[in-house]
Amino acid sequence: MRTAVIQGIDHYLPEERLTNAELSALYPGWTADKILEKTGILERRIAADTECASDLAVRAADRLLERLDVDRSRIDLLVFCTQSPDHFLPTTACLIQERLGLGTNVAAFDYNLGCSAFPYGLAIVRGLIDAGIASTALLLMADTYSKFIHPLDKSVRTLFGDAASAVLITAEERAAPSIGPFVLGTDGTGAGNLIVPAGAMRHPLATADLAEKTDKSDNTRTAANLFMNGPAIFEFTVKRVPALIRDVVAAAEISLDDVDLVILHQASEMLLATLQGSLRIPDEKFVRHYSRCGNTVSSTIPIALQSVIDAGRVARGDVLLVAGFGVGYSWGANLIRWEPNA
Repeated sequence: MRTAVIQGIDHYLPEERLTNAELSALYPGWTADKILEKTGILERRIAADTECASDLAVRAADRLLERLDVDRSRIDLLVFCTQSPDHFLPTTACLIQERLGLGTNVAAFDYNLGCSAFPYGLAIVRGLIDAGIASTALLLMADTYSKFIHPLDKSVRTLFGDAASAVLITAEERAAPSIGPFVLGTDGTGAGNLIVPAGAMRHPLATADLAEKTDKSDNTRTAANLFMNGPAIFEFTVKRVPALIRDVVAAAEISLDDVDLVILHQASEMLLATLQGSLRIPDEKFVRHYSRCGNTVSSTIPIALQSVIDAGRVARGDVLLVAGFGVGYSWGANLIRWEPNA
C-alpha cells in the first residue's frame, strides 16, 4: 500500500542564549537553581529582533535537505505550522517556498497550532499523501514566542524558547501505515488560558488597552503579550493526556508496553515528571530534551525525536508514540513505526 513515511528530521536554534542567571537577575527571589528546579531548563534560544519564524524554518529545512541530499524539484507539498507568522497575509509558507527554491508545482500553506502541532501536521501530510495528492512533503514548524513575551513575566519567560524543525515525509510502499493511528481533540473553552489577547482582528492594537499590569505573582504584561494561566494548563494536561495516550494505543490495538519510546510535548520538567509518573513509563522509554532550548512550542517533539535518533536510541522498526497538548486547548497523539529508506 502507498503510505507516508518519515525520512528524516532536523532543526535550527537561534544563536542568542537566555540563561537562568540572566533571568534570576530580573526576578527577586527566583534564583537560577529555583528556575532550573521548576522548569528543568538551563537556557533558551531567542530569535534576533530581525529574525522571524520563516528565517528559522528556512535554516532548518536547508539543513535537512542538504544532509539528505534531496532533489528539491521532487518536493510537491510544503506545510508550515506557526503562531508567529511573518505577516497576516500572505501565508508564510509561500515565502518559504520561494526562499527554498522549490518549484511552483508545490502546494504550500500554513496551519496555526502550538504544542499539538506535530501530530496534527503528520495527520495532514499523511492524508494528502495517502490520497495521491502529494508524494514528497516538507513539514516545517517554527515559533518565536519570545516576541510576544513581556521581559518581566517570569511565568512564561522562564519556559519558552524559539526554534524551528523540519521533517521530510515521502510516499512509499509499505505493508501497513508507517504513521498512525491518530487521536486528535479540541476544547475551545480553554482558549483564554494561553493567549495573546490583542494584536489581531478581535482586539486590534490600535484600539487595545496596552497599559502594563502586574498580577498577584508579580508578573508584568500588557494585552499584546503572552498570558498563561499555569495552574489551569497543568490541570488540563494531567487530566487529558493519560486518556489521550490510552486512546491512541487502543486505536492501534497494542499496549503501552509495546511502545519503544514515548515522546511528549516538552513543556517543562514539572509537567513531564507528573505525566511520566501517572503513565508509569520507565525512564528508558521516556524522552526528555529541553534543558538547552526550553519549551519550543511546535518544535519540541521533532527536536526531541531528532535527539534520540542522533543518540542511537531509535532502531528501524521501533514503535514511537508522540503526543502534543496545550494552547487551544488542543491535543493530538499518534504512533510512528520508524522505517526510513536510508
